[in-house]
Amino acid sequence: MDSSVADFIRHEVPDWDDDVVSAARFKAFSGQRSDWEPKFIFWRDLILKVARHLGVFVIQVQEVKNKWFARGGLTPLCIDRVLLEMYNNGEILERGDLLDPRSGRLYQLFTKFSQVMSLAKSSKPLELPTDHLILKILLQERADRAIQILSESHWTPSCIVTMKNFRSICKGSDEASMILGYLYGCSKALYLVNKNDHVEGVKISLALERVPSVSALDHDSLHLICTTEKLQQQLSVIDQRCEKLRKSALDLVKSGNKAAALRHVKQLKMTSESRDQWTTYLHRVQEVLDAISNAEATKKVSEAIQIGARAIKENGMSAEEVRMHLQELDDSVANQKQVEAELELTPVHYEVIEDDDILDEFKQLEMELGLDNRSSQDERTETVAEAAAKETDTQEFAGSLSQSLSRLNLEAA
Repeated sequence: MDSSVADFIRHEVPDWDDDVVSAARFKAFSGQRSDWEPKFIFWRDLILKVARHLGVFVIQVQEVKNKWFARGGLTPLCIDRVLLEMYNNGEILERGDLLDPRSGRLYQLFTKFSQVMSLAKSSKPLELPTDHLILKILLQERADRAIQILSESHWTPSCIVTMKNFRSICKGSDEASMILGYLYGCSKALYLVNKNDHVEGVKISLALERVPSVSALDHDSLHLICTTEKLQQQLSVIDQRCEKLRKSALDLVKSGNKAAALRHVKQLKMTSESRDQWTTYLHRVQEVLDAISNAEATKKVSEAIQIGARAIKENGMSAEEVRMHLQELDDSVANQKQVEAELELTPVHYEVIEDDDILDEFKQLEMELGLDNRSSQDERTETVAEAAAKETDTQEFAGSLSQSLSRLNLEAA
């Protein structure tokens, strides 16, 4: 038995090493259900605790028997029966019990029909159908955790994320596939793919309601969200390049090669200007995403107004009461507009890099050198030719992205 699992079990079960008690626990079930019900509950709860301790919701029968609960060369004779009872009670699932949201509608209907027919049968399976089993309650906990993470960064009742982002939240593609299948079966998630650029995404309900159906606007949002992630990745690469150029310039100043240091400082200024351009592109995409979110919110407000109008008629509210509520709404909107105006970013202007600017930057590096006595970095510095080549690639990609944004009509209306 693994030492971490053994220590955890001994902490959870103080009499685990008691030979008399363990001998009774390790026996196979016999008699009526009322006779072995307490022992079943003990092993079921212990299986869930160990799996939760290990951070898994998929278990292997042989591993549970021969590794988790092995004691002095003995394994529990009742584990197979415990797992089978959990399977028959719906506490354990097979991988095939989870619907695949990527499959066609006909296949999904056939799968649901097969599951209903299997539940309608009176006889229960006499043995486990597979060695790999899914603990349903732990799968549900993991799905709830994924929704909680998404709720922390989205204020809308539902959200759209790329499959890449969803997999990172779920710690891998295999786990993400099972969580998505579970959420899809609960009507909490839908799979969508942008056919133009083959970007996969997920639409997830963050509220108690069912996830809304996928619309054409959702596919456009998925494309913009994917573009946002690419821009953020590019900004991260540029930040790393700036830091590398800065350290290289400091190392050259330390070695006395001021001419090479000036070249690196100039390249640093050019890279910083490039970063400002990428930031501007990112802001433009985010503005469009905000506009889409506001449009959806406006639609919900319109629906709420219609419901409110019916409620006024049904409840016989007076005109003065309605006026007071509308005044409160106007005050809230005015406050929100004032906050947005204060938070609005000023446009970024690009200027030609002057020699004086480079010299000022170089002097700052020399001043920093007087305060920083760290040893020179071991990594090799980039050559001017390599830096120029990277800058050319950046400009070409920026031009391509600008054309793509123009085709999407990203300019503010």
